Amino acid sequence: MPKTVVPASLREEYPFEPKSLQIDGHQYSYVDEGSGTPILFVHGNPSWSFAWRKFIKHFSANNRCIAVDHLGMGLSDKPQDYAYSIEQHISNLCQLVEELDLQNVTLVGHDWGGCIGMGAAGRLPDRFKRFVMMNTAAFRSLEIPFRIAVCRIPVLGAIGVRGFNLFAGAAITQAVEKPLTPVIKQGYLSPYNTWQNRIAVHRFVQEIPLKTSHPTYKTLFGVEDNLAQFKDHPFLLPWGEKDWCFTTKFLDEWEQRFPNAETFRIPKAGHYVFEDAHEIIIPRMEEFLMTDV
Repeated sequence: MPKTVVPASLREEYPFEPKSLQIDGHQYSYVDEGSGTPILFVHGNPSWSFAWRKFIKHFSANNRCIAVDHLGMGLSDKPQDYAYSIEQHISNLCQLVEELDLQNVTLVGHDWGGCIGMGAAGRLPDRFKRFVMMNTAAFRSLEIPFRIAVCRIPVLGAIGVRGFNLFAGAAITQAVEKPLTPVIKQGYLSPYNTWQNRIAVHRFVQEIPLKTSHPTYKTLFGVEDNLAQFKDHPFLLPWGEKDWCFTTKFLDEWEQRFPNAETFRIPKAGHYVFEDAHEIIIPRMEEFLMTDV
């Protein structure tokens, strides 16, 4: 199986040797570090497994940490003739979970990763035990920030997102409250360095289902419909309250659906809460993983 190559400039921040799974003839890259009860990290748009590097370094001492790169993202292949639907992303994640035979999984999801992760859990419920959802949604919503809506405009959106890298480029400043170092900025941007390599970034924006006629609406409804089966599972909800995308209104809905969840509001953190507040989320997660089920 071909080896995924990590850029040399990122090896200090991201010192892992990713593996890959063949899906539909494409290389699906993932990090698999440590041993023990698995923690599955699922990223959103426009990030990749790089976002979880500090969590992997910490938790791999006692747990098996798996962090995926969705097809079209991070170090995974970026085919130009792939649909990049949420349905496919969920199916791909299910395939990985089954291929690795993961059991008693703690799922950690962010942004689209919450939807994709909960989608996989809903289809493989016996394999999932705990959930950590941060600044994400796994249910329908009609809220969409203007700056994201602009990226959906035909032609103009493609020029901005794929031509000028405005979506990923903006995220490294607008998704955080604490400035990122040049190396970390490079880490987030390096997989999306050409028009071709930004295809999935644009497709994720287009996948937001604001109408019932949207192809992804049915998929998202299915994810939402499956959430209730986990109402008695342990849930931790770390939330950056300065997120302009997944605002605290989304957190309110998580709390309504999972009234026994442990909410962890972080007033000074933004959308990339794992960058702004990893130093306080990690010990809180450590406690969460030790609670009895």
